[in-house]
Amino acid sequence: MSGLALEIGLALLMLGVFAVGTVSHGDDRRLAGLLSAVGVLALTVGSFFLEPSPGGGRDAFVLDGLALFAKQLFLLATFIGILGSLSLPDPAFRRRAPEYYLLLLASLLGMLTLASARELILLFVAFELMSIPLYVLSGFLKREAEAVEAALKFFLVGTVSSAILAYGLSFVYAATGTTALAGVPPALEAGDPLLVLGLLLVLGGFGFKIAAFPFHMWVPDTYEAASTPFVAWLSVAPKAAGFVAIFRVYLEGVGDRVVLWVPILAGLAAITIVAGNLMALPQQNAKRLLAYSGIAHIGYMLVGLAAVSASGTAMILFYLVAYVFGNMGAFLVVETVAQAEGSVHLDALRGLAQRSPLLALAMLLSLLSLGGIPFVAGFWAKLYVFWAAAQAGLYWLVLLGAVLTVVALFYYLIVAKRMYIEAPQRPGRIAVSPPLALAILICILGVVGLGVYPTPLVELTIRVANGLF
Repeated sequence: MSGLALEIGLALLMLGVFAVGTVSHGDDRRLAGLLSAVGVLALTVGSFFLEPSPGGGRDAFVLDGLALFAKQLFLLATFIGILGSLSLPDPAFRRRAPEYYLLLLASLLGMLTLASARELILLFVAFELMSIPLYVLSGFLKREAEAVEAALKFFLVGTVSSAILAYGLSFVYAATGTTALAGVPPALEAGDPLLVLGLLLVLGGFGFKIAAFPFHMWVPDTYEAASTPFVAWLSVAPKAAGFVAIFRVYLEGVGDRVVLWVPILAGLAAITIVAGNLMALPQQNAKRLLAYSGIAHIGYMLVGLAAVSASGTAMILFYLVAYVFGNMGAFLVVETVAQAEGSVHLDALRGLAQRSPLLALAMLLSLLSLGGIPFVAGFWAKLYVFWAAAQAGLYWLVLLGAVLTVVALFYYLIVAKRMYIEAPQRPGRIAVSPPLALAILICILGVVGLGVYPTPLVELTIRVANGLF
């Protein structure tokens, strides 16, 4: 029962949010957001009192070190996302707040289940439980044509990815005769080509979920049209869930023969880094810039995956934590400025340092972390991932990543230039609501704290990764 404690707690929280939504009305319906925030915070704190247990080789649901680490990451990101959503000004959110938070929690439940899934059917069902609420949330502002269009594109691409994933899993089952991941290594030893085809299709399905190039087409439009706090969460939590699923299938499931997949993984990482950074260069919309930047960061994480080593896996986990703080912090600052200026164009950030120095500093620290500048969290994340790839002999991939990091700094520093050098479009301070300010503060503390003292998290991720090898 302890292995299901977080899932059961979250299900009870969802019932509570549903009950609040049915008895409240008007602005009182926003109490659902407060209940969600308090409940997710309690689950986050409680997760640190759980002990991992590896379970048996054929267990369908486990609470090992990877599952517990991933669940803590999902809960933390969701808490920040809910805090950021509490101050959404649109009347639709005030009127339909219980729906919004219930969908968010439903997707989180899928992520928690996915992190523990060690069986093909459970893995697929958890993926769908995570994904379907995201399609609804991306088009939550259904009276806005852009939101509906973005949600439709997200849904269509997500449906295709789910079909490819299910198709690939069916081949894996046909080759192994079992839905347990433990049945994959013996079939690989036998050299079954059907299994290889199935694993290739599964990798393509996962590519859609994590938005690797060329499976990224839904990202920029969805990020631009959906509400920014939701996008901040969408940009990190589902991507982390996708990487956890990849670890389960290709590191834990495939086992030692995963080294044969290094050329594919390295090529996918390279093209994702190049495409993401180059497409970010001409962007003038802050959310689209961060969308393409996020695609590039997926590429950097794939560099660690291409190393197919315990150190590479550990550094991806570290990277995911640093990315949660850096990327969510940047998106939430954009949301704060957008509430004041009514725009997410980069011009809205002009003179931000003169109007709100602390807000500009928060944005700058987030961008420096995303850019990999010493000594903030993103610096160690990129350094460790490159180090793991170098240990695996992927020097060309490290060189490519380092060169494209310089390219990324160009568009990050353009944003900094707007904030610190250019004159503001209008005078006056930018007001920040308390929940949004707290969410930004948590992100900045994470960026700075991990930048100054990354050792405890690095040691934790190494212990977690060693359990997969």
